[in-house]
Amino acid sequence: MTYVSRRLVRLVAVLCAGSSLAACATVTRGSEDAWVVNSEPSGAKVETTNGHQCQATPCAIKMKRKSEFTATLTKPGYKPATVQVSHKTAGAGAAGVAGNVLVGGVIGIGVDMYTGASQDLVPNPVTIKLEPEERSPAKIIE
Repeated sequence: MTYVSRRLVRLVAVLCAGSSLAACATVTRGSEDAWVVNSEPSGAKVETTNGHQCQATPCAIKMKRKSEFTATLTKPGYKPATVQVSHKTAGAGAAGVAGNVLVGGVIGIGVDMYTGASQDLVPNPVTIKLEPEERSPAKIIE
């Protein structure tokens, strides 16, 4: 085998390895995650601005990792509470992206960024302390 053909074989091998490992974070982490919400006291209803809900905390809602939304918790006798949820690059997600870079998976980096597989929802889990509603004094009827 000549020097040029050995280099060509090596290049093809690297490209094949890169394509087989493309989108490392997408493969290892997936594009969805469970967003966990708790409340004190428990039993609050959760509704999100992206259309998801659960009827009583504690609960977990399956969300896209690159979601951004506001969640509102409601419970009779308590003031509504909101939490803003965003996303950030996760340690494990960054490792998957780094794997793409090392192996030459430029396409994999694009896939991971598009699917959000390298992201984590923050905050997750979240615990919200609900405040009791203020009660107005009872009126005396004469």
